[in-house]
Amino acid sequence: MPGLLRGIARTAVVAGTASAVAGRVRRHQDQHFAEKDAQAEDQQAYDDQDEQQIPEQRSAPDQSSMLDQLKQLGELKSSGVLTEQEFAVQKDRILHP
Repeated sequence: MPGLLRGIARTAVVAGTASAVAGRVRRHQDQHFAEKDAQAEDQQAYDDQDEQQIPEQRSAPDQSSMLDQLKQLGELKSSGVLTEQEFAVQKDRILHP
C-alpha cells in the first residue's frame, strides 16, 4: 500500500505542476496577444488618420494653376468677351471651388 500512496502522490504532484505551468503559459500568451492587439489597433488608428489627411492634401488647389486661370479670366474680361458679372462669377468659382 505504501507504493500505491507514493504513486498517487507523485501523480498529484506532476498534475499540479503541469497545471501551474499551463496556467503561467496561458497568462503569458494572453498578455502577449493583448500587446499585439493593442499595437495593431494603434497602427490601424495611425493608418486611418493618414488616409483621412491624404484627400485633403490632394484636393488643395494648385496656386500657379489658380493664378493662370485668373490671368486668363482677366484677359477675357479686358478683351470684352466677359461682362463684369460673368467675370465675378467665374472668379468666385476659381477662388472657392
